[in-house]
Amino acid sequence: MTATDPPPFDAIVLAGGAARRLGGTDKPSVRVGGRPLLDRVLAACARARRTVVVAAPRPTSRPVHWTREDPPGGGPVAALDAGLRHTTADRAVVLSADLPFLEEATVQRLLEALHASAADGALLTDADGRDQPLVAAYRTAALRHALSALAEGDRGLTGLPLRRLTAALDLTRVPDPLASFDCDTWDDIADARARIREHGHVLNEWISAVKDELGIDLDVDMRLLLDLARDAAHGVDRPAAPLTTFLVGYAAAQGKGGPEAVAEAAHKAAALALRWAEETDAATEKTATEGPDSDRPGPGDSAPGPGR
Repeated sequence: MTATDPPPFDAIVLAGGAARRLGGTDKPSVRVGGRPLLDRVLAACARARRTVVVAAPRPTSRPVHWTREDPPGGGPVAALDAGLRHTTADRAVVLSADLPFLEEATVQRLLEALHASAADGALLTDADGRDQPLVAAYRTAALRHALSALAEGDRGLTGLPLRRLTAALDLTRVPDPLASFDCDTWDDIADARARIREHGHVLNEWISAVKDELGIDLDVDMRLLLDLARDAAHGVDRPAAPLTTFLVGYAAAQGKGGPEAVAEAAHKAAALALRWAEETDAATEKTATEGPDSDRPGPGDSAPGPGR
């Protein structure tokens, strides 16, 4: 870590709400772009030193620590307090589990904004300028102090609105109407599913969904593989494109298995495809110049005898 890098952080994901406007459906498990909403949020905070999910355990794309507020269903402030008890870093990102467009870069922006200020937290604001305290990065000491003060009330933390917590904190704000978009209704879900296919990143979305489905945690150069597929299709034959990229992946898995192994195998296959294309072009040019039967004996020619 350099002097300009934000310090290590933990992540707290609140995923135990009742989702009444979704008819009680388990909202974190609803799929957008082929992936559960919870997994999309977990991908965005993958660099966290520890990730705590406050909810009943369920399958996820990566390992997390599970906990619940007591009693379950006690509201976001009680859930945040429960999650915070399992963190050790000086900073924590606090996220809801219904953010389909949250990305790792946004989490880093929040941490950098917090690191660059003396504030207690940095949170996103939505398209209408409203604070989104569940898309935020906080100093954990400030959160603990504010939560402790709130817990001294007659009702404790159960049922308290988040604004009671954020009112006690000094906050800096980061506008981001897309990343702050959350899914509260089925209309929101439908909108998110449509926007996933419209916002110019459908290929990235698809690759992320495939990696989650197959349990692969591997960053590869998509442009390199797409160029390889193009070279194989144009230089050999169209069906060669998917077959070649499959073989490159298989070869990489047999070797070191990382992005470097994929790149090395892809470069070898691309060079082969270009050599293949050059041979094909040379043969085609020779045929066009000399004719298809230029090397064969004509009808009046006799085959060379043994003494000739």
